[in-house]
Amino acid sequence: MANVIVTVAGRPYTMQCPDGEEDHLRELASLLDAEVQRIQASVGSIGDIRLLVMAGLMVADRLSEAIRKIEALEEQVQGVRESRNTIQIAARDQEESFVERLNAAAARLEAMTRDLAN
Repeated sequence: MANVIVTVAGRPYTMQCPDGEEDHLRELASLLDAEVQRIQASVGSIGDIRLLVMAGLMVADRLSEAIRKIEALEEQVQGVRESRNTIQIAARDQEESFVERLNAAAARLEAMTRDLAN
């Protein structure tokens, strides 16, 4: 485990994370700190704990919205996949029908050619 010092609301916090995840932890802390700064700018000083809870809720709200959008997009992708499968089946059926008609036409032409040759 790696130790990383992150700064949120002007205060340093020592956090642990798996080795190799240090930069990701710093990015997350930066996102939280940016939210804290936005809240501080709009409501002023309200106490560290309340400020961090509000920032956490704002980040959670954005995460929740992102999850809803992802789920909606996954449903759309599933719908597109189902439509694609339906279209592929219809195209395959049409191709098979066309091949059957083409073979039947070829057989009739061959029969007509034999009749004309006789």
